[in-house]
Amino acid sequence: MAGATPSSSSCLPPPAALVDRTLHALGFRFTHISPGKVAGRLKVTETCCQPFDVLNGGVSALMAESLASLGAYVASDFRQVAGVQLSTNHVKAALLGEEVEAEACPIHVGRTIQVWGVQIRKMDSSTSGRNVLVSTSKVTILCNRQTSPAHKDYEDTIKKYAKL
Repeated sequence: MAGATPSSSSCLPPPAALVDRTLHALGFRFTHISPGKVAGRLKVTETCCQPFDVLNGGVSALMAESLASLGAYVASDFRQVAGVQLSTNHVKAALLGEEVEAEACPIHVGRTIQVWGVQIRKMDSSTSGRNVLVSTSKVTILCNRQTSPAHKDYEDTIKKYAKL
């Protein structure tokens, strides 16, 4: 998908700065936000590499928890969420200069607990359209807290860009 189809008249994906400031600082770009999937891309730069010029595993974990939490937020009808467990397996390196795509999808959506699976893959044109798995994560999220009225602007921003 070239970009998210927001519920507003705009066809542009949401600016990452409005959705997740930490991912934005690393250069992450969201491509899809919905209750059934959150996805985006990141070019591996020096900022997100370990000293051996490969994507830092902590950045992979950050992408996993951030995307799963955003998906749980949308799927729970915009209730405040909190990650309670994160498990990540790193299976292949993403090198400096490569681009990765992260995709989070729900495994279980309950009223109190949600479990999301996240896969991060290298965008590799040399593999005939098959992108290479970099890491896989499972994220468990608590989602039964009422969102503070102070966060209404954030909710409105997500609603503007989410495919609901």
